Amino acid sequence: MPPPLPAAAAIGIACRAMTDADLPFVASLYASTRAEEVAATGWPEATQAAFLEQQHLAQHHHYRATYPNAEWLIVERDGERIGRLYLADQGHELLLIDISLIPDCRRSGIGAALIGDLLAFARSNGRPVTLHVERTNPAQRLYERLGFRCVEEMAIYRRMVWQPPLADRA
Repeated sequence: MPPPLPAAAAIGIACRAMTDADLPFVASLYASTRAEEVAATGWPEATQAAFLEQQHLAQHHHYRATYPNAEWLIVERDGERIGRLYLADQGHELLLIDISLIPDCRRSGIGAALIGDLLAFARSNGRPVTLHVERTNPAQRLYERLGFRCVEEMAIYRRMVWQPPLADRA
């Protein structure tokens, strides 16, 4: 069951469980997050599309195999799909596997509301929230603004952690 999302609900955002019927949307959403990067290759459009589809399927299968008990959520506004939110309760911490929004909804406060709700839930349980983000992803600024700190540099990713205040930790 996803954490309560009051800040997101206040701006008309809801989440529901993802189904197989959502896979085409999720594939398109994934492609939108990488389109600029892949376009820079100079490949023909058909090759770009095939590559993005292959990469989405590889990511989808990896996430499902690595986090079998995760929450796979579709983010909606007014019943329309606008994103995805993947979360895993790791016991000692909450893992934000992925959050992605369609281009028209980025930098609009929706991601901040969703993550803020996740942090409030984690705070109430005295647990940290972790995530991995590509070094070139502009979302790092949002994560830092919300209190995440880089704790590990990897090849192309950074591992970031948000810690609840000491008084809230179990």
